[in-house]
Amino acid sequence: MNIDFNKDNGLVPVIIQDNRTLQVLMLGYMNEEAFEKTKKEGIVTFFSRSKKRLWTKGEESGNFLTVKSIDIDCDQDTVLIKAIPENVVCHTGSFSCFGEKKSKGFLYELEDKISQRIDHRAEGSYTYSLYQRGINKVAQKVGEEAVELVIEAKDNNEVLFKNEAADLMYHFLILLKAKGFALEDIESVLQERNK
Repeated sequence: MNIDFNKDNGLVPVIIQDNRTLQVLMLGYMNEEAFEKTKKEGIVTFFSRSKKRLWTKGEESGNFLTVKSIDIDCDQDTVLIKAIPENVVCHTGSFSCFGEKKSKGFLYELEDKISQRIDHRAEGSYTYSLYQRGINKVAQKVGEEAVELVIEAKDNNEVLFKNEAADLMYHFLILLKAKGFALEDIESVLQERNK
């Protein structure tokens, strides 16, 4: 990655985009040192123009940005970083410096809720209690829901069919989490097949 740091007094603009939703989160600036630190540590570090020093996003708030990918534009003077935000990004308390959270789709929001319930060990949560029972029970539940969907597909009750489809999707997302995968991983497989 050859970035032209000479065009604007040693700084390049850096666009931060949410890796899951693709929402633009913020714009900052990096000098070469901030860029190298970001690549090395996997946490976004900027050069603060007001503080005149390196500034790791989240160093005070704990709202770090974990790097997932780095791309350079065609002129080699702008950086695009896809990251996973630890929490809100904007200093105003907003999810993004460009407004509130926008979903890539409801399924991604649901996947986040499932992950939160599991990661935070939400006692009393059906999702967490199923997850705790282990991969065999989660997989079994997905199988049961798939069979129920097939049965409803043979009938003409649209409401029951849609409800069983929703149950299958929900349990499928739990299974993905239990296996250490995300909806994006499956999306990638489908995109690859579509080439």
